[in-house]
Amino acid sequence: MSKEDLLSIDGKVSDLSGGGIYHIVLDNGLPVKAKLCGKMKKFKIKVVVGDRVTVGMSPYDPTHGLITHRFKN
Repeated sequence: MSKEDLLSIDGKVSDLSGGGIYHIVLDNGLPVKAKLCGKMKKFKIKVVVGDRVTVGMSPYDPTHGLITHRFKN
């Protein structure tokens, strides 16, 4: 599945687990586990609890996603 096929939904980081797993609460109230996408790792973009992010989710598994964008405050 390519990056263009993902559904983009905004949310807020609520918790941080080991192994680079972020727990995100979407704007519609659903909890999602997500990892950083490759470009964010490459450019060492830090995501902390409380940040607003965009999550790319597969239509086949709505419980996992990729963090593709971090909003500036």
